[in-house]
Amino acid sequence: MTEQPLTDGFGRRHRDLRVSLTDRCSLRCTYCMPEQGVPWLAKPTLLSTEELLRLVAMAVDLGVTEVRLTGGEPLLRRDLVDVVAGIAAMTGDDGPVEVSMTTNALGLDRVADDLRAAGLARVNISLDTLRPDTFRELARRDRLDDTLRGVRAAAEAGFHPVKLNTVLLRGVNDQEAVDLLAFALEHGYQLRFIEQMPLDAGHTWTRHGMVTGEEILDRLRTAHRLQPVPTRGSAPAELFLVDGGPETVGVIASVTAPFCGACDRLRLTADGQLRTCLFATGETDLRTPLRAGAGDEALQRLVTSALAGKRAGHDIDDPAFLQPPRPMSAIGG
Repeated sequence: MTEQPLTDGFGRRHRDLRVSLTDRCSLRCTYCMPEQGVPWLAKPTLLSTEELLRLVAMAVDLGVTEVRLTGGEPLLRRDLVDVVAGIAAMTGDDGPVEVSMTTNALGLDRVADDLRAAGLARVNISLDTLRPDTFRELARRDRLDDTLRGVRAAAEAGFHPVKLNTVLLRGVNDQEAVDLLAFALEHGYQLRFIEQMPLDAGHTWTRHGMVTGEEILDRLRTAHRLQPVPTRGSAPAELFLVDGGPETVGVIASVTAPFCGACDRLRLTADGQLRTCLFATGETDLRTPLRAGAGDEALQRLVTSALAGKRAGHDIDDPAFLQPPRPMSAIGG
């Protein structure tokens, strides 16, 4: 292995591993999943806790310093607290691994304290609307109160900052940008708006239908002064001070202003496939060799070989761009 084995052909060093714990979800958001008929991953293909922790430990040995748990919905994984504790106990050359989670917060109030005690450092919570009727339209479930209860529970458990992720859809919730920011500012949450990406199961995404990052900023500027924060690094969100700060709002413009040049992320799916890009159409199978008895060095070679083939960017603007066959729920955010 080289001294920095997770450096790709463009000099990008990868420190962030996104781990999908399940492809199942308790909501059916229109920009992610169909209302019914979802072909779930077969249970025997899913990584066990022991297998998952071994692959994460192998990645930490290669230089990963942060692990983000995603889904589907990670709260649906019954051994979530054990997974968090196992990863939080890992230490790499740069110190202890930081464990975070992206969630819809349904049921978070029941386990927030346990997750905090197990070593979970941060939570990102999806919240696309503050209106019950719009929530039902977007998520196809009447669960806004449960989501807000989970948001409050995260703050009460000591997670700081609690980050909120919002996807605006044209003609659905795009008029709520200012209201959502006011809600976040009032409660001390950090809001991040995310451009809708071509990762929906129905492949209905269109560029015209997407609310762009610039449109979001224009809406926010009707009520607030926004000042760009100069230092971004490898973070996906471009941050802006709100009315002089210190509060900020972020915009993740993956489509119109991609940040591929600073990408430091790898993804492991719930069924043990390594993805070097959220939009990749190919994957590297780690589950099969793992179950066949491959040693850590052999698995690490598969990871570094996959990373060597990582492309410079996702090429969404290329006319030849193909949407990944897996939807977001089966990839992990």
